[in-house]
Amino acid sequence: MPRPRPLILASTSVYRRELLSRLRLPFEVQSPGTDETPRPGETPAALAERLALAKAAADAVVIGSDQVADLDGRALGKPGGHAAAVAQLQAMRGRSLVFQTAVAVLCREAGYAAQDRVPVEVRVRDLSDAEIDAYLRLEPAYDCAGSARSESLGIVLMEAIRSDDATALVGLPLIRTAALLRGIGLDPLR
Repeated sequence: MPRPRPLILASTSVYRRELLSRLRLPFEVQSPGTDETPRPGETPAALAERLALAKAAADAVVIGSDQVADLDGRALGKPGGHAAAVAQLQAMRGRSLVFQTAVAVLCREAGYAAQDRVPVEVRVRDLSDAEIDAYLRLEPAYDCAGSARSESLGIVLMEAIRSDDATALVGLPLIRTAALLRGIGLDPLR
């Protein structure tokens, strides 16, 4: 019987950790140490895919995931602070944007590499400056691409969400992740 391969989530995101725990597979968390700087001319979708794959490079079964907010072809990263979060939310108000969420599952030892990307279209309400300020005072979402936590109070900023996988907006598309894990023999139902 082959030794079980460890499952590693290459992310320090508490949101991705919580999502992956729903699959009830034992896993470890490791910081990927990946430079997330976009390359010149790189689209948000390509950036998300490249970063997901880069984060999954190791000799265990490793899950890498990344998300990039795409506003008219411009990548919106994590704001990191109040002023940048205000600017992001002001740019997004009354508009639609796409969160490009990519996932990669890699096991070099088994020669397995698979990745996918799940776009999530979000329509943001036409927010006033006062609503933006109130939201960020109540929930400083400075660690989230697009400056809003859909799994928390940030949901009130939105008019609509369209996706094939509701968990993709939080940062790890579980439907696609589970499918990719089944491809390497890890099935939560077995």
